[in-house]
Amino acid sequence: MAAAAAAAVRIGRGARRRPPLVPEPGRPPAAPVSVVIPARDEQERIGPALAALAGDPQVAEVVVVDDCSSDRTAEVARAAGTRVVAGAPLPEGWVGKPWALQQGLEAAAGEWLLTLDADVEPRPGLAGALVAAAEEQGWDHLSAGGRFVCDTPGQRLLHPALLATLVYRFGPPGAAVLPAPHRVVANGQCTLTRRAVLAAQGGYVPVAGHLTDDVALARHLAGVGWRVGFLDGTRLFDVRMHASATEVWREWGRSLPLADVTGAGWKAVDLAVVWLALALPLPRLAARRGDALDVALAAMRLGVLAATAPAYRDRGPAWWASPLADLAAAARLTAATLRPATTWRGRTYPQRSSAG
Repeated sequence: MAAAAAAAVRIGRGARRRPPLVPEPGRPPAAPVSVVIPARDEQERIGPALAALAGDPQVAEVVVVDDCSSDRTAEVARAAGTRVVAGAPLPEGWVGKPWALQQGLEAAAGEWLLTLDADVEPRPGLAGALVAAAEEQGWDHLSAGGRFVCDTPGQRLLHPALLATLVYRFGPPGAAVLPAPHRVVANGQCTLTRRAVLAAQGGYVPVAGHLTDDVALARHLAGVGWRVGFLDGTRLFDVRMHASATEVWREWGRSLPLADVTGAGWKAVDLAVVWLALALPLPRLAARRGDALDVALAAMRLGVLAATAPAYRDRGPAWWASPLADLAAAARLTAATLRPATTWRGRTYPQRSSAG
């Protein structure tokens, strides 16, 4: 009952959500925007992002930080007309992505710093919409969640089940009531901050050793008093994170627990909510062992599925069947919580945990 109540409260925050951000291609930002893309071995995925940003009147410059790639990432970026920063060797105590972002922060010149992952496919007006939201709604640090592109039936079955574990733990993006700093979430695929203000706060130095650097930074900034937002950006950009269900399971599954930024107590609570309110009601009903509460939780799960439909470009039968993968998603989340990832993009890092 307690897990069901917790899930209902978290999901219920969606009743008072800020509306999705709308592209504003005809609205020039009030100040120059620098786009920074950290990239390591991204020659196959970075092209759409660079093509979309080329000649964008809302973007003053695009800086690609080539993080010691072993492929043609830098050549692809230069051919697209972007400025390429050759990443320096990884210093002791740093994880690759925050180190690349730190170098991009130092190289950028615009008043606004917009960071995008290499697999993001922006739509015209993304920069203007984010800057307008930050200025009009008073955000000091803003991230947005885009629309996922899942090309295979396996991805469309598994990915929404994994996404549901985030909703059941933290609620939907754009909730009107801001969470406590230690429960803030963010999406590092797309973030916006005033460059000089972030640099004065230390840039990415405070989260240098975090694999979950996006959430670590958002929680750090919220903890020092910044107004940190995570909004619905499904109309602003698409993101093609993985090429197969196997990659979704392996790559996204290991980062979802937020293991290095979440304390043991909250990990236990969140796992209990995921198992009891998300993963088990449908199997209990299928086995004819369910009760009225299981029926209510199953209905809530279908409501979450329908509410997250705009987060997917392609759906179809496999997407609608994704609640059948909830047990697998809960198992993946549990395994990754108990054995946190220590490797990323060919590098191995010391295991880090949070006491918060």
